[in-house]
Formats: sequence, C-alpha cells, structure tokens
Amino acid sequence: MARILIVEDEEHIAEGLRFNLEEEGFDTYLAADGKIALDLLLAEENSFDAIVLDVMLPEINGFEVAKRLREEKIFTPILMLTARSRPEDVLLGFEAGTDDYLPKPFELSIFLARLKGLIRRKEWLQNETAPKTDQPQKIEVNGKTIDFANLELIGEKETVRLTLMEANLLRHLVSNKGKAVSRKEILEEVWGLHEETDTRAIDNFIVRLRRHLETDPSKPKILVTVRGIGYKFVKDD
Repeated sequence: MARILIVEDEEHIAEGLRFNLEEEGFDTYLAADGKIALDLLLAEENSFDAIVLDVMLPEINGFEVAKRLREEKIFTPILMLTARSRPEDVLLGFEAGTDDYLPKPFELSIFLARLKGLIRRKEWLQNETAPKTDQPQKIEVNGKTIDFANLELIGEKETVRLTLMEANLLRHLVSNKGKAVSRKEILEEVWGLHEETDTRAIDNFIVRLRRHLETDPSKPKILVTVRGIGYKFVKDD
C-alpha cells in the first residue's frame, strides 16, 4: 500500500483528499504546515511514496519545503498544488525540485491520475520494470555515466542525484543528439507547459546540468546554446 503525505493547511481540502485517497487504497497522512511536514519527512526519510504539497503554507511555504528536501537528498515524488497558477510560480516549483503541479481548483480525477503517475514512475525506477523504450537508459559523457533509470549522474569522485525534471530535460536533449531543441519544445513536450511561459527556468536547469557535465561550465561543449532557438546535446562518439 502506497503511503502519501498531504501537506495542506486548509482542513476541508486536506480531509477531502485524505478521504478520497483512502477510498483508492492509499495509506494517507496529513501535515498542516511546512515545518511539521519537514520535521516528519526529515525524520522518516523515504518513508512516503509521494507528497502532495500546497504552495501557500504557514511557517514554511511549499517552495522552500521542496527545496529543503532536495538539498537533503530526499527525492520522494512531489505533486505541488497551487492557487497561484502563474507560469512563474509553476517554474519556481520545478526549480525547487517539484515533479508535477496542479492548479487549484482541480478535478479529483485529474488529481488522482497525476498522483498515480508519479507513484508508477517511482516504482519503475525502484523495480526496473519501466515499459520498454527506444530512449537510452544509460549514456557515457565526458567520463561520467548518466543513469536515467536511477536518476543519477555518476562520476569518478561523486554521484549526483538528478531530479525527475532534470533527468527528463537531459534525456530529451540526448534523444535529439546534434539537433537544436527549441525552448518552446522543451516547455511543451518535456514539462507540459504553454509556450508563453517564461523560459528562464530552462536556462537555470541547463546551468545546473552544465556544472555536473562540463569540464568548464563557462565554455560548454556538451550542452551547447543555439542562439535564438534553444540548446543541443553534442557528444563526440
């Protein structure tokens, strides 16, 4: 039975979600503010299969909760709920390490589909039972191994954990090796956002990935900027 933590300060929403999740067979827990959620998650690392996280919380907001968890290398999938559906708020969530988002108000069926999708992806990673795909599961780049199945970038001296958003972005670029991929394509096909969304988050993701992959991030040779378009992945075979 999957264990879900709901972090929501509006009691009627929290209780409604708990009721429906328990009807679906989930073991569900509640936290009314960000501090309680962090204390619980840091004390019980990886004990939950997914987190439903509201943005507007007392004590510590949802963005900061997600950021702190990722800094502590806790990569439990996060579905962020937000009444602030502005694109910049969605991107703030992704930059903090959120795996998916859902603007309020939302349909219960959509909420359940998004949450179950995150749990399935986690199970695939843990059990190596993901559906067969033509996309690469591992690739060697600049003396490092990108392990998409386990969301890791393995180097000689350290292993870096990738967020799901980082891994999805990197996989998309790798799958289009040598081709310029537009920011619009990344927004729509990788993140499922509208093309008018601010693209600065993509640039921030690329900067972080370059730190891990490039010998000199200030002079990238792997994740290359294509001026006026976007980025391309370059690999000398």
